[in-house]
Amino acid sequence: MFLGGTLGDLNTQYLVSITLVSLYVSTAAVVASTAVSLPVAVAVAFGDFRGKSLLTSLISTGMGFPSVVVGLVVLLTLSNSGPLGDFDLLFTPQAMMISQTILATPVVLSVSLSAVEAVSADLRDAAFVAGGTQTDVGLLVLREARYGIVTAVLAGYGRAISEVGSVLIVGGNIVFSDQTSFTRTLTTAITVEARKGNVETGIALGVILLTLVLGVNALGSRFRDRTPGNSASGSRGRGSHGPTGNGGSDR
Repeated sequence: MFLGGTLGDLNTQYLVSITLVSLYVSTAAVVASTAVSLPVAVAVAFGDFRGKSLLTSLISTGMGFPSVVVGLVVLLTLSNSGPLGDFDLLFTPQAMMISQTILATPVVLSVSLSAVEAVSADLRDAAFVAGGTQTDVGLLVLREARYGIVTAVLAGYGRAISEVGSVLIVGGNIVFSDQTSFTRTLTTAITVEARKGNVETGIALGVILLTLVLGVNALGSRFRDRTPGNSASGSRGRGSHGPTGNGGSDR
């Protein structure tokens, strides 16, 4: 009864514009972070240099980097007195993309690095022996690690689309006079609507955000189940009973 009396009052244009801005900004940020992360993941996995373990630890630590700190750094960088102030990017979707890219990159990089390192070294060695170049071997390894990489991208997307602190700082949470979004995202809109007491709109935005996040997580779980390592361990678990049962009859 409550929902039936209130859903008709929701501003559909407002909800759709906010959702589109969220999807646009998050998708662009994840595409950029993936373009940066994959070459770095291959380079780190293939490399043998001093400080590799420290670098790997720093990458993993970056997954929990405070978003408000990232937002503050981007704000200072893009402000009029900052080094990139001449580009007038502050309080635009582009500023939000930069912020989300910084936040998503450690997630995509860390998971991608684990996926690449899980590829058998014998495969790399065989590719080099066959005359493959470093680029050829890198592409082969990425192909073998594709399920783990897709999981990494989806994890980064979940991190980006659920972000609130940094995008609020650098985006300004701006809407036009016709109530269409310029830099207002699902997360920042929920914050605003809750403070204004617009419970129905807040719930609708929350349902949209939750649906997107659950969809991304479901895809991530599906790809994790299809990774060669998980499939192999499942096969070993199913096949381990045969040799054990037959061992007593062998002579």
